[in-house]
Amino acid sequence: MSLFKTRRLAIATIVWWVLLVYIVAGIAWWFIALQTQSRQMTNYKLQELKMDDPRYEARLNALNDEEQRKTAQYIGEGSTFLLLILFGALFVYREVRRQIRLQLQQQNFMMAVTHELKTPIAVTKLNLETLQKHKLDEQKQQKIIRAALQETSRLDTLANNILVASQLEGGEYNQAKEELDFSTLVLQALQDLKHRFPERKWQDIVEPDRTVKGDPLLLQMLVNNLAENALKYSPKESPITITLKKEGPRVILSVKDEGPGIPENEKKKIFNKFYRSGSEKTRSTQGTGLGLYLCKEIARDHRATIKVSDNSPIGSIFTVTF
Repeated sequence: MSLFKTRRLAIATIVWWVLLVYIVAGIAWWFIALQTQSRQMTNYKLQELKMDDPRYEARLNALNDEEQRKTAQYIGEGSTFLLLILFGALFVYREVRRQIRLQLQQQNFMMAVTHELKTPIAVTKLNLETLQKHKLDEQKQQKIIRAALQETSRLDTLANNILVASQLEGGEYNQAKEELDFSTLVLQALQDLKHRFPERKWQDIVEPDRTVKGDPLLLQMLVNNLAENALKYSPKESPITITLKKEGPRVILSVKDEGPGIPENEKKKIFNKFYRSGSEKTRSTQGTGLGLYLCKEIARDHRATIKVSDNSPIGSIFTVTF
């Protein structure tokens, strides 16, 4: 979190505590003042009583009962008011913290999107200019064209992630619910990944005829985002393994890499919207913090669960269970 945002959060926390203490102290003072006034009124009425009055005992008991009722009334009203204030204060505190953190995440997202847009555009432009200005042999032309297509695919993936995330969040995406051959979908996605990243090592253990009910576009995006996430964080020489199998009534998709792994305290955070480890100014990996968030949302919409675990001896395993 930036220093400015940290100071804002600290100032908001201090102001919140000062106001809360002031309000609680005000309620305590209000209770004490009312209780003191009630006792004074009771004492005045007691002084007016006469010992020789045949109704002395009854009036004394009535005055004591009245004072106890008022005390119970003050305690009940004060407790209710205090609970409402504490509930409201907690709600405001959490919302302010959430808004400040969300603002920081959105700022990081904009910085990441800017980087993600500029890099593939610059690379593609340079490749096209090279093809335009120089007469290259067939092998070099194909290499440059493949690089340009990879960068174009990055732009396409980024645009799709932003669009689908917005539609899912706004409830505007019309999901298809159809029985589909998930095995074929995974193999097609893997074939596309092999074509786009021929230099990477891919391994697949895909059982045939595994079906799930859902939206083919979203499920394809789920597979692609998990695979591309593994690409970003694993060494080029290490393999990426995609597995699809059935265990009882469950269909399980897993993507295994041999990257640096994910710290235990970040395993839940990585599925949050815009969340990325480190600072946008210092991190070297690509991405916008939307890929794993989308995976979580797509899994949830398909009544599936997604989790991340450690790969042995190194790396991570993302598992989606339908």
